[in-house]
Amino acid sequence: MNAPSGVLAGQTARTRTSWIPIVAAGVAAAMHVWKLPEALSYIQQDLGMTLIESGVLLGIVQVGSMLLGLGISLFSEVLGLRRTLLIGLSLLATGSLAGAFADTTAFLMATRAVEGVGFLMATVVAPPLIRLITHPAKTNIAMGWWGSFQGLATFVAVLASTFLLTGVSWHVWWIVMAVVTAATIPLILFFVPPPPAGRDANVRLAVGRVGATLRTLTPWIGGLVFACYTLQWGSVISFLPTIFDDAGVGGLWPGIATAVVGGVNGVGNILTGRLHQRGIPMRRLVMIGLATMGITSVITFAPDWSTVPGGLAVQIVAVAVFSGGGALIPATLNRIAVDIAPPNGSGAAVMGLMVQIYNGANFVGPILLATIATAVGSWHYSWVMTLAATVIGLLLAWRFLSNRRLGIDFQHRG
Repeated sequence: MNAPSGVLAGQTARTRTSWIPIVAAGVAAAMHVWKLPEALSYIQQDLGMTLIESGVLLGIVQVGSMLLGLGISLFSEVLGLRRTLLIGLSLLATGSLAGAFADTTAFLMATRAVEGVGFLMATVVAPPLIRLITHPAKTNIAMGWWGSFQGLATFVAVLASTFLLTGVSWHVWWIVMAVVTAATIPLILFFVPPPPAGRDANVRLAVGRVGATLRTLTPWIGGLVFACYTLQWGSVISFLPTIFDDAGVGGLWPGIATAVVGGVNGVGNILTGRLHQRGIPMRRLVMIGLATMGITSVITFAPDWSTVPGGLAVQIVAVAVFSGGGALIPATLNRIAVDIAPPNGSGAAVMGLMVQIYNGANFVGPILLATIATAVGSWHYSWVMTLAATVIGLLLAWRFLSNRRLGIDFQHRG
């Protein structure tokens, strides 16, 4: 099996632990996405934003990913995976620091867009870089941990912001996140092996590798199925503190509940890596995850739980299962992504394409959910969006992610 392209020529030493700083950097990067939900009400008051504008602010960090995924993959093919990761982390820290001084919605959105580009650079190159430097015996475990980066970031960022924002302004929280992200840069420099001398940085060949990847069907399907997950998970978790606030949950509890729900997703991703190690078929895991999300989202939103004794507890359990069961999807698709590039293709381009597609859904999801809630005056019809995404994802996974089709892709890599 070929090593993922990534722009590194020759042999890079594979270790059992070098992937850990990359996962840590991924968690720090994703915390920039999830630092916002608990701070959103404070920003709304500060800058006078409407609910629709809040949805745009939640999604705008995905704009760079939505538009530039393939461009960043080409950039990484030429510059190198490790350098691209470092640049991405630097942009995240810079964007967060600048955002701390925002006094208008437009300026804050601009800084969030910069953070979005940094987030894209980090998340496109991390999976192929992990694949490249990790000992084969640890690949499934390492990729399971990588799949958890969003859930772990949600848990840490939402929980930290819940408590921190009781004593300081959201501007300080933005500065804290800039410092946290900058602190991961020396970890990458010291513990992730640099590219060997003599790597191929030919732009024409890099374009060819990206083009070969774009002519392969499976990365496109993987991105669309991933989008059916992110459309649901990203929008529901983003608005969860607001949803709980509207349900009359007071104090710190909306933030704590949201953090726990996000953390369950992180744990689910890690456990999914163990399931991959046991050889459970990839399509089966994806379809179970999608079905779980569809069922539990209906349970979460369709009934009026405020009229049922203990209904809030049922709703919290349902959305936690929604998050934890859904973790089967990103962990599995990230694992698939590092191996489905065609011969002479690019692992970074697979991730770039998938990230570009699923972050388009990440951008649209909060806006759609806010629009539905605004139109009907409640969150009770949110399940319409989530169930539609579930059905589309199930059909795509059933048709295109069969063992035979994935087996063909893996054989081509051998």
